[in-house]
Amino acid sequence: MVDANLAQQRQAIRSLLNERHAADALAVYYALYHPDERTRLFTQVGASGRAYGYVAVCRTGIDLFRPLVTLRLKEDDPEGAADLVHQALSPGADVFIHSPVEYRPLLAALFEIKTEQHLHLYKLDRRHFQPIVNVMVMRSATPDGLPRYLIRPTNPASDNEIGASATLNWQTPRFAEVTVYTNPQYRQRGWGRSVVSALAQDLLQNGQTPLYEVAAQNEASINLAQTLGFMDAGADNLFLEATLRPRP
Repeated sequence: MVDANLAQQRQAIRSLLNERHAADALAVYYALYHPDERTRLFTQVGASGRAYGYVAVCRTGIDLFRPLVTLRLKEDDPEGAADLVHQALSPGADVFIHSPVEYRPLLAALFEIKTEQHLHLYKLDRRHFQPIVNVMVMRSATPDGLPRYLIRPTNPASDNEIGASATLNWQTPRFAEVTVYTNPQYRQRGWGRSVVSALAQDLLQNGQTPLYEVAAQNEASINLAQTLGFMDAGADNLFLEATLRPRP
C-alpha cells in the first residue's frame, strides 16, 4: 500500500526499525530522516493495519539517475516482498541497494546484480577513543552544512589539493556515519586517522555515536578504524548495483 502522506508512512514503519541499534541506523536515516522531497516510501500493511515491510527509494549524491534503495522485507513471504518491490520500482530500474546480508537470496531472485560489496559495520567505543592532536587538521563544512575535517599538503600541486578528509554520509539524532578519503600521494602519514579522529570527537560532543562501514576486505581501512577505538558492531550488509527484473 502506498500512502501519500509521508509522515504517516514513517510513523507506520517505526516498529520495524530500532533507532537505538547501530545495525539499523542507516536504514533509520533513509526511511525516517532523509529529506522529504528526495524520499519515496512504499509500505506493506497487514489486515491489522500494522506495517510488516517497506521500501525506501531515495535520491542521493551517489548518482543523479540511480536511487538508493533501503528496505525491510518479510523473508517468509517472497510473493508479498516481490509485490512491494514492484510497487516501488519499475522493471528495468537501475538502483543501488543497501540491505542486510540475509536478504541476498530474495534480492537475487528479484534483481540482476551487477556489482556486490560485503560491508561490515564498526561503532566507536568512547572508552577506547583517544583523540589525535594534529595541528594540520582544519574544520570546514560540506555544501549541505555538515561538518568536514581535512588536511591540506604544505606544498600542494594545486590550490584545491586535499591530503585527507573526513565527512559524514548521513546522521540521525543518535548515530552518524563517518567516511574518509586519503589522497594516494599522502598515505602512510596518519592523516586519515587524524581527520577521522577530529570528526569523531565532534560527533561525540554532539551526543552522537560515530559509525564506520567498510568493505570486509579493506584491511587498511579496518585497521584505521580499529586504532581509533571503533569496535565490531556485529552487523553485515550488502551494497549492490542492480537492475529490477520483470515479473515472471
